[in-house]
Amino acid sequence: MKAVCWHGKQDVRVDNVSEPKITNPRDVIIRITLTAVCGSDLHLYNGFIPSMKSGDILGHEFMGEVVEVGTENGLKQGDRVVVPFALACGNCYFCRKGLTAACDNSNPNADMLEKKDGYASSGLFGYSHIYGGYAGGQAEYVRVPYGDVGPLKIPESIPDEQALFLSDIFPTGYMAAENCNIQGGDVVAIWGCGSVGQFAIRSAFMLGAGRVVAIDRFPERLALARKGNAETINYEEVDDVVEELKELTGGIGPDSCIDAVGLEAHGNSADAYYDRAKQMTGLTTDRLSALRQAIKACRKCGTVSIPGVYGGFVDKMPMGTAFGKGLTLKMGQTHVHRYMAPLLKEIESSKIDPSVVISHRINLSDAPQAYEVFSNKEDHCIKVVMRP
Repeated sequence: MKAVCWHGKQDVRVDNVSEPKITNPRDVIIRITLTAVCGSDLHLYNGFIPSMKSGDILGHEFMGEVVEVGTENGLKQGDRVVVPFALACGNCYFCRKGLTAACDNSNPNADMLEKKDGYASSGLFGYSHIYGGYAGGQAEYVRVPYGDVGPLKIPESIPDEQALFLSDIFPTGYMAAENCNIQGGDVVAIWGCGSVGQFAIRSAFMLGAGRVVAIDRFPERLALARKGNAETINYEEVDDVVEELKELTGGIGPDSCIDAVGLEAHGNSADAYYDRAKQMTGLTTDRLSALRQAIKACRKCGTVSIPGVYGGFVDKMPMGTAFGKGLTLKMGQTHVHRYMAPLLKEIESSKIDPSVVISHRINLSDAPQAYEVFSNKEDHCIKVVMRP
């Protein structure tokens, strides 16, 4: 079969690889009908996530048709499903609490993360060997372990382009907003107007925000944010984002701030250039300028929510500022399983159309060029979807 494979930094190819097989009674094999390139895939593409191996199949946002099932599975051939990006056993302490991204049993390489972080999180599709080394879904077929727990059946009335993002970015944006503990009328500021930022905007309003202010530099992303009723700031057109947010909030600051950027943050401040230089020379793993701004801008006793992916050890973290202001910081991989069914109902009721974030529709064979375009923010690229 054809699959999008990682071969090194900024080296993605479409290879012929072996088709997946059932290896556990709880497995299912899915024929992919739609998959996507996620912003966090770019962290792999640009070489920031360790333990990748040449030939690894990429992709953690995908959906399709069940073509083969194990003997211990509630699905059947022909079921149309969307699959959460994180794997969960459904039985461990964390899964029983709905904290599926912290699953104790789905990462066979848990010892690698334990050495780094103290404890391991769940396995992830197509996202390095520290997260299990699972083959991803940017392919014609994929094996889905724990198929009796993860995949969600999708009604025929919902097209692929609306259902696909239940796999990751819609729940991720929603959990980011939920983590803000939004009270009616709150002001929420969001750094990053990529696809997660767009869903965070819309989710914040769904949860009762009075105003949302979105920060980015790309006109097409800011325009899409405004279509979601957000006010916008182009950080390249203002002297100081923090001061701009104070001005917009009567000097108080946003009630909550969301960092939907993560470790490849861009900026035009001195610390942004400092981060980039240190990251390029291998002296730090993550660029932190967006998160620093969020911590500085957030009102006293407010909440900073971090759905943006960070990979290692950050430099110049303003912990004194966060402590002095009494901020709450909430972050982590999304517990996708618990959000998929409720958010599907929001799609079915036409309260949201997730397909609005799609800017590019391509075939799997065009993936290498799409990664380059997406990484370089060319051609007004916001979200790429691929059909095998």
